[in-house]
Amino acid sequence: MWIIPEQNQSWVSEFILLGFSSDPTTNSILFTVFLLIYLSSFMGNGLIILLICLDTHLHTPMYFFLCLLAMLDMGYVSTTMPQMLVNLLDHSQTISFAGCWMQMYVFGALGITESSLFVVMAYDRYVAICYPLHYTVILRWGLCIRLAAGSLVCGFLSSLLHTFVTMRLPYCGPNKVNHYFCEGPSVRSLACMDTHLIEMVDLILSVFVIVTPISLIVASYIYIAMAIMKIKSSQARFKAFSTCASHLTVVTLFYGPASYIYMRPNSNYSPEQDKQISLFYNTFTALLNPVVYSLRNKDIKRAFLKVMANGRMDL
Repeated sequence: MWIIPEQNQSWVSEFILLGFSSDPTTNSILFTVFLLIYLSSFMGNGLIILLICLDTHLHTPMYFFLCLLAMLDMGYVSTTMPQMLVNLLDHSQTISFAGCWMQMYVFGALGITESSLFVVMAYDRYVAICYPLHYTVILRWGLCIRLAAGSLVCGFLSSLLHTFVTMRLPYCGPNKVNHYFCEGPSVRSLACMDTHLIEMVDLILSVFVIVTPISLIVASYIYIAMAIMKIKSSQARFKAFSTCASHLTVVTLFYGPASYIYMRPNSNYSPEQDKQISLFYNTFTALLNPVVYSLRNKDIKRAFLKVMANGRMDL
């Protein structure tokens, strides 16, 4: 479908998301697999939120930020997966221009917010390990709420700039996006103009939302490592390291693929490879985060067993 303005130039009014395959049998298999992944990630993150809300022992800054991370993951995966599941069963595989704009914006906003939240969580670990006696004094609830709100504002404002710059480009030619959702680089490759300047703006923004958070996280963990090495007890050192392991794992799973997608030269653009990598940091990260935190966290396990025991008593 096309909109023909008065200038006699055609403009795209909808995009076609090519997804992973055009074979109906393959799409049926992928639908089943991705539906299970989506439901598992949604329920896993939902369970973490429920446990943190129900167990008063988990009402601390660390678990407050973990609860926010789980909420972001639920929203993050829900921005792309339902549309992809529909497209796997629908032969048209279309998304309106406005729908593409909104999907790109919300996806970017939640992703950048999560990136900012990882920095806040690293700061939380820094205070807990380097200043354990002043933890509750430094990380007051007022500060926690401001840090969370700041992450949201940073995410939604930064994504607005990225989305506005991308979607203001003229799209007057092909409308087939070789991706399973409206990701910036994939959509931008369809613009009928030189996008070199736009790519430079996007790269600068990527440095702000990827390199800066990574640098702050690395700096935090340098101080954390120095503080841990001063601990005389090997058991206490191991316990301190283990409290950081989960955060470091999810940070690596998130930033690794995201850095490749948004910070590599445009000449290295590979649609098929990009789809697979985007799937990992968008879908599998949301699935793995609850597993990483629940398997390595005794407090989460204890809260789960407590809720299960109370449930059996109620029955």
